[in-house]
Amino acid sequence: MKPAKKSLLPALSGLRAFAALNIVFYHFSNPKWFGPFAPIVDNGYTSVSFFLLMSGFILAYNYSDRAQSGQFKVKHFWIARFSRLYPVYIFALIVSLGMLMAEWHVRTHGEFALGVVLTPLLLQGWIPKLATFWNTPAWTMCTEGFFYLIFPVVVCWQRPQRWRGLIGLLALLWVAGMFLPTLYTLLQPDGPHPGRYTDSFWMRALKFSPPPHVPAFLFGIVLADVDARISRANRWRLLLGILGVGAIYTVLYYGDLMPFALMHDGLLMPLFGLAILGLAGHNIVARFFGFWPFVAVGQASYCLYILHFNLWDLIHKSHMLEATHLIAFDPWISYGLLVAGALLTMKLIEKPTQKWIRGLVR
Repeated sequence: MKPAKKSLLPALSGLRAFAALNIVFYHFSNPKWFGPFAPIVDNGYTSVSFFLLMSGFILAYNYSDRAQSGQFKVKHFWIARFSRLYPVYIFALIVSLGMLMAEWHVRTHGEFALGVVLTPLLLQGWIPKLATFWNTPAWTMCTEGFFYLIFPVVVCWQRPQRWRGLIGLLALLWVAGMFLPTLYTLLQPDGPHPGRYTDSFWMRALKFSPPPHVPAFLFGIVLADVDARISRANRWRLLLGILGVGAIYTVLYYGDLMPFALMHDGLLMPLFGLAILGLAGHNIVARFFGFWPFVAVGQASYCLYILHFNLWDLIHKSHMLEATHLIAFDPWISYGLLVAGALLTMKLIEKPTQKWIRGLVR
């Protein structure tokens, strides 16, 4: 018997919109512009950790029932992931050809050649020095690619069926996620105060290579099991959502006092989990994040994320804003162009190529 089709969770798409925009603002803004939201923007790198955890949750939400009923097809899963992500990934590399030329001037010939080979293959993150080669945000796709490789095995594992076991497993994964950042913080290989611009081997390995992020991905998978045991209309979801969002804001507000390595990955996992459980329900907070413009941008959040860094660079190096006398409205006009570009990329590239690739392999 075919598993019932999963209901949509529009509020989580809306939440992805805010997370993707937060990464844009983190890279290209002054956090002080955002008033009370400045701490969120100033620590916008944490949105990447949220996306990696959310990836595990969404995949498990959509595929766990199939795995449990023996109807999970590994080939179909990999084709589905490839058809959705890879065409846009390659398009982003094409948009980023100007950055590739810049890489030629700052890399050794060996590094450049290796980067040119590894980046299209989603393998650059395994070499920390090359993780941000060609298109800076693309390192996460190397991590996601590794997640997709292990997911067919992980989703079939027998996980706890009782609350105590599930909560215990989440706690264990949280500890596992903090292990390497804590070790880095204690050993201080880059001194006592590493931060955003620390560019050493160990910091890059911690931030950009796949293994340190695996606990967050697994946390998301187990979180989906917890979600399945709470009805959408359960009133506790509202409380969980408010607690999660409020606690995230509080931690980010005091982010400068937190160890950077722990903030970057690990520390916020339970709070992200609370926010996801809350917004996956039927309540006023979920309705806010489920507002259709938020959902529309959230559906294009991958395109926005993978394109924003070098598309911003292209917009400003082309001097198109000066030529059109729109520079007075920058950076807000640039933010609008990035969002419009993401929506168009989803409509004109992601969706058509996804349909075409899936049609080829049927």
